[in-house]
Amino acid sequence: MIVIQLPIAGWLAPGNTFPALLRGEFVFWGLTILIVAYVCCLEHRSLASIGLKAPTWKTLVYGILAALIMVGGAMLLYVYLFPVLGLQPNTSQLANVQKLPLWFQLAILVRAPVFEEIFYRGFVIERLSEILRLRWLAALISLVAFTYAHLAYWGWETLIVVAFQGAVLTALYLWRRDLGANMIAHFLTDAVAFFVF
Repeated sequence: MIVIQLPIAGWLAPGNTFPALLRGEFVFWGLTILIVAYVCCLEHRSLASIGLKAPTWKTLVYGILAALIMVGGAMLLYVYLFPVLGLQPNTSQLANVQKLPLWFQLAILVRAPVFEEIFYRGFVIERLSEILRLRWLAALISLVAFTYAHLAYWGWETLIVVAFQGAVLTALYLWRRDLGANMIAHFLTDAVAFFVF
């Protein structure tokens, strides 16, 4: 868990050039495959052990509802909390993402929910729960790690929003234990950020 939390993509694909970003996406997909292979081949467990199961209509409904909460909550934070704290939203990195080719933005929109939900929600929460025997502590560690992982790219100001949205995704996973719903919520929220703002 600690190794995957390290900025491996940044080490293997340093820089903000398009080729470096493309290599970074391949690194994240490689890490995703590594986690799945670890669960299936080394642990000899099913993917249901990390919350990956066949989707139902509830998967879609709860994913959409969580996305609405995340987008609505983020808007409230930007409109009301940021001015009180004297913060300005860091829009430069979002602008950089929006300059990328559309196909690459879509690739990021698929990869981010898949990797981050499998790792931070499914794998970390489930395996730390077994080790610590305290599901709430495992969830808290996962949330802190997820939030911190966004610091290097998005900056300190944005961590408030990332922490809020991560808390919603964590609560959704603890309640439903359905990574499909988490991935839908994560995808829709990122899509709103990429294409609406």
